[in-house]
Amino acid sequence: MAYECLGDDHAPPVLLVMGGGAQMIAWPEEFCAELVGRGLRVIRFDNRDAGRSSRLPDLPGPDRPGPDLPGPDIPTALNGDSPLAPYTLSDMADDIVGLLDVLQVRSAHLVGASLGGMIAQTMAVEHPERTRSLTSMMSSTGDRTVGRPDATVLAGLGTPPQDRRGFIAWQVRALRAVASPGFAFDEAAARERAERAYDRGHDPAGMVRQFAAAMASGDRTARLRSVRVPALVIHGTDDVLIDMAGGRATAAAIPGAELAIIDGMGHSIPQELCPQLVLLIAHLIHRVETAPRRHAGDPLRVG
Repeated sequence: MAYECLGDDHAPPVLLVMGGGAQMIAWPEEFCAELVGRGLRVIRFDNRDAGRSSRLPDLPGPDRPGPDLPGPDIPTALNGDSPLAPYTLSDMADDIVGLLDVLQVRSAHLVGASLGGMIAQTMAVEHPERTRSLTSMMSSTGDRTVGRPDATVLAGLGTPPQDRRGFIAWQVRALRAVASPGFAFDEAAARERAERAYDRGHDPAGMVRQFAAAMASGDRTARLRSVRVPALVIHGTDDVLIDMAGGRATAAAIPGAELAIIDGMGHSIPQELCPQLVLLIAHLIHRVETAPRRHAGDPLRVG
């Protein structure tokens, strides 16, 4: 796994988990710098099958079915069929545990965006002892009746080209399509990030495998009720990739979770919003860090 650490090694660790097909550089530099400025240690990384982390092209999956296992296409999966997946969100959460082990970090505050929010939720459920707090941004519970994308927006994008120039142009169009209409779209920054992403490790098939992992992992709603760490859910009013119902359902499922609805925010982290988002996240983290430590079996007080 490719990773990067920013800030004081002795500060509270914040693990940033990015979404499907995206790399750790998708976390804006301003966002990371704001977190460090709030006295936090930032750890960001490339998920498996993205960027400079390991790829798994030889595993059976929707892009490469095994001899006896036909892999359904993604539109079919969106309509309710379970896709053949080479791994699940649980495996991706285990990757995080392995990274924490390498860094000798006993537990961390998790901040996940989109698919990264789903991975972070899974880790909070399955590895509570390694999770200090959970922030789920522009994400959902896995319940396919909520958090659905606007099909018209996605259909208009078409298939991403393979060549560098074509992909970069397509990526800029895609980022604009899902951007935050209440805030300025920085086309130059979007283009620069698309160029870096292509050069660091362009692999459309990896994104398909990650998407299949999310589809195959099912609805987490019931399991999220077992989460006993402080949680914050952030969602934009104008998210066309995962509609606001996904964020509301996530907050409703996690006991005591706070819900922050951001007007004008879409499926992006615009520069203008970085201070506000970081303030919300840092407030939760510092509140957890200064609270008396809970022990296994202690009752959770919410409300």
